[in-house]
Amino acid sequence: MAGQIITLVGVLLGAITSFFATTLAERARFRQALATRWDERKLDSYVEYVSCVKETARAAQSALEARERGDDPSEALAEMETAEHRRSILYEGLVLLAEDAASRAAWKVNERLWDLLVHARDPAGAPAARRGERGSALIGALNDLHKAARADLAIGGPRPGAL
Repeated sequence: MAGQIITLVGVLLGAITSFFATTLAERARFRQALATRWDERKLDSYVEYVSCVKETARAAQSALEARERGDDPSEALAEMETAEHRRSILYEGLVLLAEDAASRAAWKVNERLWDLLVHARDPAGAPAARRGERGSALIGALNDLHKAARADLAIGGPRPGAL
């Protein structure tokens, strides 16, 4: 009888150990799947936002160039305003998903882009030299956002807390 009890206790300990090991493995797998899912969404959010910023800046540049040629910039301005509206919506999604450093970098991109848009909307336009400065400032802000996004997504280095 004692042998049967020892066998039963051994089976119970094995079942309990197996249950806890399986539970821990499943939790780790779930956490990894969740992190991967959010990283994919973050990446999509960054790509869409940056693409829209570039689209908005190109439309602003087209409007300024049309004015310089003496053409009507209204089509480029309409495209710029549509892209700016979309960028505003995409920015909100980015802020919800991104780390603080990336959100701050995206805000700087917004500020540099708005500076360019103010001049594109101005009928007097901006001198070409100043436009180049504004474009360079926007590119610098975008580069900072790229760096922050790569850090947020742990691209090029280990993820914080990862083994």
